[in-house]
Amino acid sequence: MTDDVTQADRATTAPASGDDYVDLTPEYAREILDALYDEDLVRVEELVGELHFADIADLLGWAGSAQRQQLVEIIRADFDPELLTELDDELREEVIGQLGTQAVAEAISELDSDDVVEVIEDMEEEDQRELLGALSDLERARIEEALSYPEYTAGRIMQRELVAIPDYWSVGQTIDFLRSAKNLPEDFYDIIVVDPRYRPVGMVPLSRAIRTNRPVLIRDVMETDNMRTIIVTDEQENVAHLFRQRDLISAPVVDDSGRLVGVITVDDVVDVIDEEYEEDMMRMAGVGEEDDLSSAIFDTTKSRFTWLLVNLGTAIAASAVIGAFEGTIQRLVALAVLMPIVASMGGNAGTQTLTVAVRAIATRELTKTNAWRVVRKELSVGALNGIAFAILAGGITWWWFDDVQLGAVIGAAMIINLVVAGLSGALIPLGLERAGVDPAVSSSVFLTTITDVVGFFAFLGLAAIFLL
Repeated sequence: MTDDVTQADRATTAPASGDDYVDLTPEYAREILDALYDEDLVRVEELVGELHFADIADLLGWAGSAQRQQLVEIIRADFDPELLTELDDELREEVIGQLGTQAVAEAISELDSDDVVEVIEDMEEEDQRELLGALSDLERARIEEALSYPEYTAGRIMQRELVAIPDYWSVGQTIDFLRSAKNLPEDFYDIIVVDPRYRPVGMVPLSRAIRTNRPVLIRDVMETDNMRTIIVTDEQENVAHLFRQRDLISAPVVDDSGRLVGVITVDDVVDVIDEEYEEDMMRMAGVGEEDDLSSAIFDTTKSRFTWLLVNLGTAIAASAVIGAFEGTIQRLVALAVLMPIVASMGGNAGTQTLTVAVRAIATRELTKTNAWRVVRKELSVGALNGIAFAILAGGITWWWFDDVQLGAVIGAAMIINLVVAGLSGALIPLGLERAGVDPAVSSSVFLTTITDVVGFFAFLGLAAIFLL
């Protein structure tokens, strides 16, 4: 990129984002990477300095390894530790390794406790100790307590920084406290009201406290009906479901005795939803959680090998069905031409049902309460689509091969396979969930096997009976 790019030129590629930063567009990123290639580090520093830390994280992900190292050195002096919370695990480890644990340890002391946990929870124990050593005794104790909770639970995503007050305070006392207290969270939305045993009894939205007259008691304006407490060991998926269902902005987290230990805010839940969605999508495709664009080639190969091996086994099973009808295929070559149509239609129909079912299970829209109603619906959809495509495929086959019986056979096979596909797409994830297995992990493998085997068997079996 030449040096004659003006501020006006860049304004067209990086529109203002409404704050002091510019948005990272592909064109803006290309300008930075071109400046790196030209070794114009002053220009790079100027361009990167106008980006939000989240956009810098994206830029590091887009850059190649050598360019990434240059960028990390450029941002070292003004390193924002919140950048680490936006990076994938692989990139975060790489960036921390380049910056050095001592520099990162000093930086993360500025983060909220939940962000510190996110940064260090997957690090080696030795590096964790070094990072924790840079924190105050109180902060270190909080982080160590968080790390003692199981992964993917409320205890891992909650922050310890919160605002809690007794219910006998007035609104005026509360506002004076908020103005004078030194250790309040940087951002908060609700004030948690606690009893003498530090148990949550209500919440007061910050906006309500500001609008209420000073003499009014907090207990008279606090919300109790819409307050939902979360147990520290609750799974994060359940927490996300609660926030979505109740439209919560924040919720107090309590230990087994009901004592307040932290708070979860909606920004934490957005991260959980994104993480769970990504995990389910990766698992449905037979890809490991560690498989991303920045992963090493060998690690990516290894994470994908297992399910490819399983798919090989299922493909052999489908091929065995075809092999059993080898004589039939040799006598009527048209069958070999038409077989993929039946199998692919069943696979696609089953995948549609499977995707809807897995998503519904994840969002708790599909439970054992309405399971059979959903199964009946998908069975009906499969039958209706089967009839419709039987007419289409049968008519095309009749016209193509001038054989009405062959058209009838593929039509019948289409109905059978689409009905089985719809039924399997609903029953497989339900069965896996009932067995305690994540339905996103292996549903697609079972579905593909069933639709291929049933499709081939129905088509070739009917052909053997009625055409030979």
